[in-house]
Amino acid sequence: MILHSLACNAPRIADEERSWGRAGRGFLGRKKPRGMEVALSFATILYTDLRSSSVEMFNTVTKGIIKVIMIFATLIIIPITRIRARKSRQPCPPIGNDLLMLPASEVSRRIRRKKVTSEEVVRAYITRCKEVNPAINAVVEARYEAALREARQVDDSVRSGGRTEEEIAKDTPLLGIPVTVKESIAVRGMSHSVGWKREQPITAQEDADVVKRVRKAGAIPILVSNTPEMCMYWETYNKVTGMTWNPYDTKRSAGGSSGGEAALLGSGASLLSLSSDIGGSARLPAMFCGVFGHKPSPGWISTEGHLPNCDDENWTTFFSIGPMVRYAEDLPVLLKTMCRSESIASKLDRKVFVKDIKFFYMEDDCGSVMTNTVDPEIKTGIHRLVRHLEKTHGTKVQKVEMRDMRFAFEVATAILLGINGADTIFTRGNDRREWKSVSVEALKFLFGKSCHTFPNIVYGILKKFADMSPRSHYENMVEKNKMLKKQFEELLGDNGVLIYPTFVSAASYPFEFLCKICSVSYMMIFNSLGLPVTQCPIGLNRNGLPIGLQVVANAGCDVLSITVAQEIERAFGGWVPPPPKNRIV
Repeated sequence: MILHSLACNAPRIADEERSWGRAGRGFLGRKKPRGMEVALSFATILYTDLRSSSVEMFNTVTKGIIKVIMIFATLIIIPITRIRARKSRQPCPPIGNDLLMLPASEVSRRIRRKKVTSEEVVRAYITRCKEVNPAINAVVEARYEAALREARQVDDSVRSGGRTEEEIAKDTPLLGIPVTVKESIAVRGMSHSVGWKREQPITAQEDADVVKRVRKAGAIPILVSNTPEMCMYWETYNKVTGMTWNPYDTKRSAGGSSGGEAALLGSGASLLSLSSDIGGSARLPAMFCGVFGHKPSPGWISTEGHLPNCDDENWTTFFSIGPMVRYAEDLPVLLKTMCRSESIASKLDRKVFVKDIKFFYMEDDCGSVMTNTVDPEIKTGIHRLVRHLEKTHGTKVQKVEMRDMRFAFEVATAILLGINGADTIFTRGNDRREWKSVSVEALKFLFGKSCHTFPNIVYGILKKFADMSPRSHYENMVEKNKMLKKQFEELLGDNGVLIYPTFVSAASYPFEFLCKICSVSYMMIFNSLGLPVTQCPIGLNRNGLPIGLQVVANAGCDVLSITVAQEIERAFGGWVPPPPKNRIV
């Protein structure tokens, strides 16, 4: 069967070889297919034949194989990571300054009323950053002295009395408040290499659009924080800054790709954060570090000045820049200042009462074999919220089963890999769509000669495989995505939300995430659907680690998920400072 398939498809293989020759040159500059690409072409043809005979059987077998691989990976990885975790690490020091325990709304009010100076606030956060960074390793580059100068300018303007308190609140709602920024978001004069080990590191020449907006609102950037290389993983590690650690247990991962921001927030070293999300990149670290993270509706916030960026029209549906905060009450004001227009920001002024919201919940992915089982403590957290809503607000919370959610991993992965023209480590020159050899970089990695990290190599291989897969498979996934989005639109309307797990477990030890990587579909599906989502902390588990849940609304209805986040904070306490000592499990 295999030989018959290859013989029958020989002309197509030749066409694909010529196509690969156009896509990139091999060794010595000859236009010819590379070994890995040819192998993937054969795999694609076999896939097509199998698909034509029994696509459902092939999908089932493929899922089974992946599941078996993940089981074996777990048996190998878990013992190694647990042995590595025996090494002692410095715990996150306790918070000693009461000023660090106030939400931004209260701090800004005190600055406007001259109860505290911006310099005092900024200096307190700088001190805290210096205090915790040896434990969490989250800071890439700081601008502490510049931030203090800007804080003193704020204090001078407040003392001058040129504006009333009301005018200050309206024009500059974040006046004098320190903000931290993910390194992938450009801050003028600061590192913008995004974890890529380069001979010539990148320095941002101007602020990203979102940074300009928060500056205009009075906020003061104090640093840029760590990311995985090119934001390409759900753990924050690169070969420049290293691993960012979880403030609740500094032997565990802070998550990624916005792990630097989440670790700073969770440790009390940041109050407001600019982060980004392409597959749970903000929500996962927000959950791991016990804070709030919001993925806004597509198009609400400009992506200008973010690296990586992309020229594909589907990019801004899947990817977004968003806010991350310690206190849910700070979400609306920060999000409003980040929005690209007044008309969008005004949607957050809609007054919503919890009792008028329609609530639905799911506690798993409806039977997908690709994902891990949700931790019982996370399910218990969802049930606690359901009981609170029904008892306190008299609302009926309906459990739903959306059977198509079992395809979340396949759908979201296919659509993400179908996006072309993104910045990657393989990009050749200024042309995002011309790639260097994936197979050469993979071989260099295998022999320890690559300057890049494993997730970036794997992305290149998966992207090439996806590009050679039958177009009909991609179109089928797009159609399933459309059907699922329609189901959400009909279920939630303009006043409904879905309560759903953020992830299957609390923070894990470094590299254990590989054993649960398919479970990112709990978050990534909402990127492919283009729905706004707010990750909310719901307390600590038995090991003292944060757990959380997502609140999902229809596009344009961000105010609903944020309103529910604020209710969750009131009912369950929201962010909880890290315990004084790391727990050893």
